[in-house]
Amino acid sequence: MQWLSSVPSKQIVESQRQAEDVAKMAFYFQQTQADILAFQEVNDIKAIQQIVGTNYYVRLSDRASPPFRRHQFDDINQYTGFAIKMGIPFADPQDIALDTQANSKLRFASYVIVKQAPYADIHLLNVHLKAGCSGAFKATEACQTLKQQGKQLAKWIKEREVQKQHYVILGDFNHNLAYASDWLYEILAQSGQFRLASQDSEALCQVRSKKQPSKTHRFRSLIDHILVSHSLSASEAKQTRFDSLDVVRFQLSDHCPLSSTLTLNLPK
Repeated sequence: MQWLSSVPSKQIVESQRQAEDVAKMAFYFQQTQADILAFQEVNDIKAIQQIVGTNYYVRLSDRASPPFRRHQFDDINQYTGFAIKMGIPFADPQDIALDTQANSKLRFASYVIVKQAPYADIHLLNVHLKAGCSGAFKATEACQTLKQQGKQLAKWIKEREVQKQHYVILGDFNHNLAYASDWLYEILAQSGQFRLASQDSEALCQVRSKKQPSKTHRFRSLIDHILVSHSLSASEAKQTRFDSLDVVRFQLSDHCPLSSTLTLNLPK
């Protein structure tokens, strides 16, 4: 959502949106026809509710709550969370802190469980991982942090596999997981059997150029991904592409929505 907030920051231009910007973002969300939205970079519930409307329950990251004040910035925050269409039953367990440092302000992984009675539940984990290490591993702080986050995710995957639970990890990995023999993918793959629904997804997203705001920029590969357990079938993830004129005219986001349809592989 790129710094989405109902109270914009004077220091962060991307957070300064007018009503027409919010309306255009809501328009593109509606195009996805999503039952469940895993969002990133949202400061407050009011802001995301303006995008998804009143027909969705919104669950903001636990990091936004008072007990986790030490993990928050004073001005504006980038929280993860879910918007779930009313009528879909779900549980809201505690989020997963992917950074082991006591006062870390890195994003939590938001966690919900979709209740599928009489079938097994589906565990959803929404991530926004450390930026600055999108490709090959290097001896940098960003890559070291991303590696540690990957190990925490692998631990969560292992727990789901041991308990034979359906699971999905999705969101902004800030990393090209689909690259052949990717090091972060290998860390995750050591803990379970899953499929990357975004493995062959085409990068179509056009965003506003930082160097030339009157022009658009298109990334060559995805850093947003959808990872599903072997017990689930998922359609190939596809981006909802922003119109190039809208990108220049409105303050949208630096990421386009990525969508997939999930189906339970029921025993025969």
